[in-house]
Parts: sequence; C-alpha cells; structure tokens
Amino acid sequence: MEETLVHNRYSHLDGETREKYPTSLTMQIGDFLLDLKNKGDQYYKKFLNQYGDLEYGRFLMESEEDKQLKGLYAYVTAGEVKYIGRCLDQFGKRINQGYGVIHPKNCFKDGQATNCHLNAQITKEQKVNEISLYLLPMTEDEEIKTLELELKGLTVLSGM
Repeated sequence: MEETLVHNRYSHLDGETREKYPTSLTMQIGDFLLDLKNKGDQYYKKFLNQYGDLEYGRFLMESEEDKQLKGLYAYVTAGEVKYIGRCLDQFGKRINQGYGVIHPKNCFKDGQATNCHLNAQITKEQKVNEISLYLLPMTEDEEIKTLELELKGLTVLSGM
C-alpha cells in the first residue's frame, strides 16, 4: 500500500488511508482493496477508475490471420454500431490482450479505463444480444486514423 500512496494518482488518498487503515499499510494493494470490498467498505473504489468495478467477461479473436492485421474495428449489436476503434499494431494484441481480458491493473486509476469500459459493455450486451466484431484491415497508419475520425463523425455511437 505504501508504494501506491506515493504515486501522483493516489497521493491525495495518503493521509486518509494512513488514518483509517494504519495496520494495512504493509499489505499488497490488491489484497487491501479486496479485503475492503469483501467487508462492504466502499473506500476501495477511490483507487479505481470509473469502470474499475464492473462485471467483466473473457473473449478473444481466434483467427490467426486476422490477429496479425491492423486497421479499424467495430463492435455491433442489434444492428447498431456501438464502438469504432483503430488498431495501429495488431488486432490480436488489441482484442485478446486489451479488451478481451481485464487484468486487475487495468481497473486502477492509472489503468486502462477504456479496456474496462468496453469489456464490461460487451459482457453486458452478450447477455441480451449477439455482439459482432467487424474488421477493416488497412496498412497505412495515417489512413487508419483519418478514416476512424470520419466514421466516428458519421456515426452516432450508442453508449458503448
């Protein structure tokens, strides 16, 4: 805990945490937060990003060929585009290691809030609708960026 409290994103919690939980300062951050959550103490949420305490699922892209490509991708459910994103490295890395598996570090204030948000929304949508991933393979980074902005400007995304 003490190591976490010295970081910029958490330093504002230093005094209050030391005062309320002086015997927990030597605990690992994950153990400390899980202990608070299990006790019903909402203080743990102060260490998380706004999507850090949602229900997540696991999903992955299986096609070895598609995993190697880059370009634009879109999540669609019930005929509506829910999210358009760009991938300048590899779809497999973005989907399988980013959105498809949420690691605890993603949930912290300095974690990947977008990964948490998108995974939680996909998990929620999968319970009521089929969700599809569409890929538009491209090769030029500048073209990927430009088309993403154009598509986002044309499409009113519905809350994902």
